[in-house]
Amino acid sequence: MGTALPSDYKQLVGTYGGGIFDDTVRLLVPDSPYGDVDLHAQATERNEILADLWAGGETKPGCLRETRARVLPWAFEEGTGAFLYWLVRPGRQPDEWTVLYNEGRGLLWEHHDMGCLAFLLAVLTGTARTEYFGHLYDVLKPTEHRFEKADRTLGASRR
Repeated sequence: MGTALPSDYKQLVGTYGGGIFDDTVRLLVPDSPYGDVDLHAQATERNEILADLWAGGETKPGCLRETRARVLPWAFEEGTGAFLYWLVRPGRQPDEWTVLYNEGRGLLWEHHDMGCLAFLLAVLTGTARTEYFGHLYDVLKPTEHRFEKADRTLGASRR
């Protein structure tokens, strides 16, 4: 990818590895044996998809109209098509990157002025100011949090 990654993300991946939090937020990791959760593969795929959408007339979020601003995916919301991205802006160090949520099946983008770990904790504890994650809050309603490794939830490696 040619860029460093935020230290909170490295800590998260170092602690948990690839997998899913509360059956909702699936963490992307570098060099995963599962293409669907490989950070590099998803970055390439998402960049192509977004470039096609924007070239086709879909409105690009204002924060991405800045020269050389871009997004880099770090997780997705299971079963929804929604992705969590870092907003990578020129002159900003990785630890200064903030979170963008894109619903995936629509035009809506939601910016969160915090890093990925703080956002993940806010989502899992129900304190995130977001219009999303309704399935987690309204249906699953976890009383304790869990993390399941990718090899347990995705089965045998596809690579």
